[in-house]
Amino acid sequence: MATIIEQISQLVQQHFQQQPHRIAQLPPSGSNRTYYRVYLPNQTAIATYNNHVRENETFVRFSAHFKQLQLPVPAVWAMNREHTIYLQEDLGDTSLLNVLETKGYTPEVFAWFQQSLTMLARLQIMGHRQFPYDACLTAKEFGKQAIMSDLLYFKYYFLDTLQLPYDKQALMDDFEALSTYLTKTEHRYFLFRDFQSRNIFIHNGTTFAIDFQGGMKGALQYDVASLLWQARANLSEQWKQDLLNHYMNEVDQLLPHPLNRTVFVGQYNGYVLIRLLQVLGAYGFRGLFERKAHFLASIPLALQNLQAFMHDRQVGIITPELDRLLRLMTDAPIMQRFHIPKADDNTPLRVEINSFSYREGIPADTTGNGGGFVFDMRGILNPGRINAYKHLSGLDKPVQDFLEQETQMNVFLNSVWDVIDITIQEYMRRGFEHLQINFGCTGGQHRSVYAAEQTARHLRNKYNLKVQLAHTNRSNWVTLPVTEEKK
Repeated sequence: MATIIEQISQLVQQHFQQQPHRIAQLPPSGSNRTYYRVYLPNQTAIATYNNHVRENETFVRFSAHFKQLQLPVPAVWAMNREHTIYLQEDLGDTSLLNVLETKGYTPEVFAWFQQSLTMLARLQIMGHRQFPYDACLTAKEFGKQAIMSDLLYFKYYFLDTLQLPYDKQALMDDFEALSTYLTKTEHRYFLFRDFQSRNIFIHNGTTFAIDFQGGMKGALQYDVASLLWQARANLSEQWKQDLLNHYMNEVDQLLPHPLNRTVFVGQYNGYVLIRLLQVLGAYGFRGLFERKAHFLASIPLALQNLQAFMHDRQVGIITPELDRLLRLMTDAPIMQRFHIPKADDNTPLRVEINSFSYREGIPADTTGNGGGFVFDMRGILNPGRINAYKHLSGLDKPVQDFLEQETQMNVFLNSVWDVIDITIQEYMRRGFEHLQINFGCTGGQHRSVYAAEQTARHLRNKYNLKVQLAHTNRSNWVTLPVTEEKK
């Protein structure tokens, strides 16, 4: 069976009548889709692999609809016969979130947010015309059932993990009341469902929207709430208010009659709450259940966001049991549960990470502590047994792509990180100075090297730790093709 890279190459050749120079996998996102940049002689393209066929078909159809209306979304150029891979316009690597994190809260960045909201209003209202809602992945409309689904998602994947005592019937009554209240909105158009700064790209001076395959018909307020209350963006109260006013001004120009702003803002606050709870449910599922570090690290930000919302917002409906639980969730004891310690200049802990070959033996611990973790990578399929990768190492992109796409490496490493994170946090708390982590495989060249590199990256990103990384068998790496070695 052809690899994903080979399938992408075939589709590129069929569509462009050109052989790609290179196909490079892009950093993973929060979804199950995998993205690749395709390099051609005179241009680049983005290839998306996703085994969820219906999701791909929905995205392609929605994109074609928006493009027909000349709205700013990436063009989709081709899809393979199996509908698992499609090629689309390359919008570059600059998201609105990238710009915000690079330049900060400047007038220039504020203007990009304004442009994004102008784009949103047009996509919602103009895009609604003859929209193919029959192709929606789940419900055709974000109504009472969908709102209840989000609330239950929050309940099962986040609230229940806290093990707080509560009146289940009273909470369900509050959910029922809130979902009924929010369905009585006057303005229902296209709803993106995940309109946030990571899904807005800036290309050639224009903002573009991506990842709208989960869209459906719904209230205008939901998407603007998603953008302005995104935890990672952490916009100030003044920015949120000014940008909401800008959005309402843009909407007024597109609707037959101006908004009733008092009613609109009241329901907007309700949709902010729904969005905040849905995000906590998603972070709970991805972080607490799937054990993905990025989502675990995002939970404190989401709770801080909810805390800020609870401070002075009025939803317009009384939900006593839900309000009580939200106050408990944003109190210090719960917030502390999800606190991730960060190293600073005074943190004594130094982590030593080694890749090694079992033929040469496990690296000695010279600190006198007697050693640390040793992880055996030999259960992962060995790229060194494949001629194309034999003379490469875990530092090389083709080997990394193979390990990420054709093996259980990512699952293995997530389990490893679950184990070592416990020790890391305890060592930081107790002021320990050293921890050794070793990854071994047959030749110490492919699997162990990749695992050591990724683990170093994980610890630096999550804890800001000082990491000493060494590939102990580097002098013995195979650098030219040879006959295949036995494992």
